[in-house]
Amino acid sequence: MQPIRLIKGFLTVGAWTMASRVLGFVRDILIAAWLGTGPAHQAFVIAFALPNLFRRFFAEGAFNMAFIPMFSKRLESGDDAQGFARDALSALGALLIALTLLAQLAMPWLVLAMASGFRDSATFDLTVLYGRITFPYILFISLAALFSGVLNATGRFAAAAAAPVLLNVVFIAFIIGAAELGGDVALALICAVPLAGVAQMALVWWAAKEAGFRLLPHLPRVTPELKRLVIIAAPAALAGGVVQVNLLIGRQVASYFDSAVSWLYNADRLYQLPLGVVAIAIGVVLLPDLSRRLRTGDEDGGRHSFSRAAEFSLALTVPAAVALMAIPVPLISVLFERGAFTAADTAPTALAVAVYGAGLPAFVLQKVLQPLYFAREDTRRPFYYALISMVVNAVLALGLAPVIGFIAAAIGTSVAGWTMVLQLWLGSRGMGEAARLDDRFAHRAPRIVLASVLMGACLMAASGLLAPWFAPGPLRYLALVILVGIGMVSYFGLGHLIGAFRLADFRRALRRG
Repeated sequence: MQPIRLIKGFLTVGAWTMASRVLGFVRDILIAAWLGTGPAHQAFVIAFALPNLFRRFFAEGAFNMAFIPMFSKRLESGDDAQGFARDALSALGALLIALTLLAQLAMPWLVLAMASGFRDSATFDLTVLYGRITFPYILFISLAALFSGVLNATGRFAAAAAAPVLLNVVFIAFIIGAAELGGDVALALICAVPLAGVAQMALVWWAAKEAGFRLLPHLPRVTPELKRLVIIAAPAALAGGVVQVNLLIGRQVASYFDSAVSWLYNADRLYQLPLGVVAIAIGVVLLPDLSRRLRTGDEDGGRHSFSRAAEFSLALTVPAAVALMAIPVPLISVLFERGAFTAADTAPTALAVAVYGAGLPAFVLQKVLQPLYFAREDTRRPFYYALISMVVNAVLALGLAPVIGFIAAAIGTSVAGWTMVLQLWLGSRGMGEAARLDDRFAHRAPRIVLASVLMGACLMAASGLLAPWFAPGPLRYLALVILVGIGMVSYFGLGHLIGAFRLADFRRALRRG
């Protein structure tokens, strides 16, 4: 994959992910307006988190990290790549069906594992009901991830990146439909989850079929290739599980504080917007590209891909992180404060946004560094690093919660993210030329940070001047647009002037993307 094609892949995935995140944000705004931060919203957060927790084990976080390099190798060598994909599909499907049936029986215990603070409350029973409805989503979304892996390995990114858009379209339709008909919005939202999973799976299956891979399941069978897939995927699954344990610790802490589960969820959704656009695009595109380059011994090409991915991620996430830390209150008040979400919810949610913002670059840099390991089929060391990060998170979240309350969960998450980045960086030092950042990155990275800090100062000054405009009313939307415009103009203008990047690079990539 040539450099421009690599950037084109970033932009293709990023554009669709942006569409998904924007629609997801609309979805979350609607949910907050109708459900606020009450029991129904907290039950939804935990119930929807359950299948997504296990999804990281069996889909993006582990399975595909092992599946894509193996599938790519067979595809390029002319082996039976389609047969391998069918075997993987059948085995994964059988495992997930068994897991889904088991989860229906164990749902009360799963809810306790996620949010034991709900015990002996009406929220607990509601969460168990919602969890049983949502859990089949894991089957559909994990199989969709496999089909997406096939597409990504062949350089077709659009359909796989577009699939999450369907999730939010279905959610929004069900929310608005239930509200217009006077129905139970929360229950409609929960029922939309598995249906959205079916829609996503159908889209990427059809795209894979159109690409020449007609993947249908058969009776599972154990093959040498599947055994190797399991051997490679198991440590990655455990590493992904550690990441999910970090989230679980945060939710456990939050469940003991009124409305804190909802505050952290809404804060998480805001910082996930830039995280998803950049990190997912880089993770999806960089891993197949590095795998191909390393197999052919192209160390210089691998170094260039790695350096551009790191540069691209910093150029977009550092200013986003600074903005989240500089103006969290205006962001939350304008985006969420309406209906059942009141001013009393804005301040704690904004605090969580600022703390998550401090960890945003770390969450993205993990996506840049991990492919260095996975492209070499090294999934063990990331697992050990994730274990250490989990301990850091647990110590901070559980240790600080009695002193500073629910925000300890967000602090633990961000510090654990930077701990993981440090370990991945140090561990990559012996990987050769492909794992070394080039001179262009060394020149631009500190300038990106400086441009972001200067932008943050502009945002804080502007938000102070515009403070009266942020009072409830239509004027606050204009105020936020002005604030965002000031941020973009100041960052890109100052960044261009001090050499953090060249605007022509972005324009060229967009034209060719």
